[in-house]
Amino acid sequence: MSNIDIKSINTIRVLSADGIEKAKSGHPGLPLGSAPIAYELFAHHMKHNPKNPTWANRDRFILSAGHGSMLLYSLFHLFEYGDLSLDDLKQFRQLDSKTPGHPEYGHTVGVEATTGPLGAGMGMAVGMAMAEAHMASVFNEDGFDIVDHYTYVLGGDGCMMEGISSEAFSLAGTLGLSKLIVFYDSNGISIEGSTDIAFTENVVERMKAFGFQTIEVKDGNDIEAIGKAIEEAKADKERPSFIKVNTIIGYGAGKKAGSASSHGEPLGSEALAALKSGFGFNPDEGFKVDDDVYANFKSVNEKNAKVEDEWNKLFKEYAAKYPDKAKLWEKYYNDIDESLIDSDEFWSWDEAPAATRNISGSIINRLKDIYPNIIGGSADLSPSNKTVMNNEGYIAKGDYSGRNIHFGVRELAMTAITNGILLHGGLRAYCATFFVFSDYTKPMARLSALMNIPTIFVFTHDSIGVGEDGPTHEPIEQLAMLRSLPNFNTFRPADAKETIAAWYAALVSKTTPTAIVLTRQNLPQLEGSTKEALKGGYIIKEASKAVADMILIASGSEVSLAIDAAKELENEGIATRVVSMPCTDVFENQSREYKEEVLPKAVRNRVAIEALSGFGWDKYTGLDGRVISMNSFGASAPQDQLFKKFGFTKENVVATAKEVLNQ
Repeated sequence: MSNIDIKSINTIRVLSADGIEKAKSGHPGLPLGSAPIAYELFAHHMKHNPKNPTWANRDRFILSAGHGSMLLYSLFHLFEYGDLSLDDLKQFRQLDSKTPGHPEYGHTVGVEATTGPLGAGMGMAVGMAMAEAHMASVFNEDGFDIVDHYTYVLGGDGCMMEGISSEAFSLAGTLGLSKLIVFYDSNGISIEGSTDIAFTENVVERMKAFGFQTIEVKDGNDIEAIGKAIEEAKADKERPSFIKVNTIIGYGAGKKAGSASSHGEPLGSEALAALKSGFGFNPDEGFKVDDDVYANFKSVNEKNAKVEDEWNKLFKEYAAKYPDKAKLWEKYYNDIDESLIDSDEFWSWDEAPAATRNISGSIINRLKDIYPNIIGGSADLSPSNKTVMNNEGYIAKGDYSGRNIHFGVRELAMTAITNGILLHGGLRAYCATFFVFSDYTKPMARLSALMNIPTIFVFTHDSIGVGEDGPTHEPIEQLAMLRSLPNFNTFRPADAKETIAAWYAALVSKTTPTAIVLTRQNLPQLEGSTKEALKGGYIIKEASKAVADMILIASGSEVSLAIDAAKELENEGIATRVVSMPCTDVFENQSREYKEEVLPKAVRNRVAIEALSGFGWDKYTGLDGRVISMNSFGASAPQDQLFKKFGFTKENVVATAKEVLNQ
């Protein structure tokens, strides 16, 4: 270990501690303990070029323990990622700064994934490694390893306690993702004290059981041992690798070193002074970087720039020898072609009643022939979710060329992995499960929205229409939950045309994830259903006079019910408009004029119908309207009986509409 290596590591430590101290908020323990891991990786092993941080064949690094974000920011400053300045470090955790409390993808240059919830980064790292393996199987040719990079992820005891990491690592081991390398910052301390109070299993043996190569570094300050461990991990071409590095939380911070108090609070002046003095820094100087340290990082950058230059030359030769593959590469990395909006063939469907899950399955198989970079799968429910791409094979150990994914019964990790696939770049990905289990996907779906990535969710068995499976499998509040998410579009289509619209909207989205919520039961194809569904809400049946007496609003399976009720009301002389509302999120983003055209303020007599929670519908029905919805959990019975029991009948809709008119 050279003197400049030691000085560079300690500079990372001191910068991190200074940023946290100035903010009077943050987590110094991990940066102080893990700085040698990060430095050795970034400086001597990782393939990256800060001058081109989105280079397609870079190695990826995810800080799953996102609370240690000052470690990343110190590295990014020294490596000149995005011109992150010392002033930016001084603005740690401040409003509108480039250095927020946890790393945020798309906000700070160099951050590969938003990591706040512990363990999430582990799941997304598995997705990135899966994407690398698949892309390599598609594009690499003899002598042209165009896709050839590693995914590194660093987490601590908290990440290993969270169940998502076990879900994700179980799949990673099953698939033999050998270019996934996990660093375990093992310091034995959590917020409440020693991890022994709640976490005593042998983590290394657990990772062996998952199918990982396991390596242990006894001294977290020994960068030669860390480097040797990284090379050993790379040498295993059959298994992902897990490197346990024994560290001291808050290393060097006087009495706070090794204590729980160094985890999540500033060191304080006394411990900070001890830290600086112990590492040869002036305790009275803050945010100090010596010229020789900057020069060290600059020399690393120069070497890394040459690595990318070599890849660019290789790709140029590859494009000349394999022009079709080069064109395919461009197709993978360009935005989805939006010309399908004008394709009559794409929007066509026969008139036979069909479950929207079945329609969705057919649409997936139309799309997979148009867009070769779509991959996806289900949480062991693909026969029910109808999410299999026919004749495409499955991603499996030793053969990653398939486009279908067996996620297993791992909804939470499935969503994180799908996010990771999108974050990797080049691929569009979807995941699927029963709608009631969207509860298991929610934390990672929230990260999809936060990161502005267009993850696609297929949720089937969308209401009490599930029937005999009973309340545990009948979603009630889940639609309201997803609708409450910012930057998240939730479509509940009523028929084939609306299902096609949902898929089109999901695919052309660039910054917003989409959930497509689908029925198990057959639904009729509706007269009046159009591409207007892309606006989120539209008039599917007009009233018999210019100003309607009543407006019925519904989504999904209840739209046909609303239309039947409207016909009955019209027979009784009540002019009734029906509005199909497949996606309230998209409807809310329409112009004020369009929303007034669909739901004119002058018509206050309104009834909304949805066989789920009625939460949120009052903004459309107003004080004078009513909502026919679920106010309890469901029951176990055939669907027709359940819809009747809970009031989703033409007779009840008509009666409710009359009550609104007569109040």
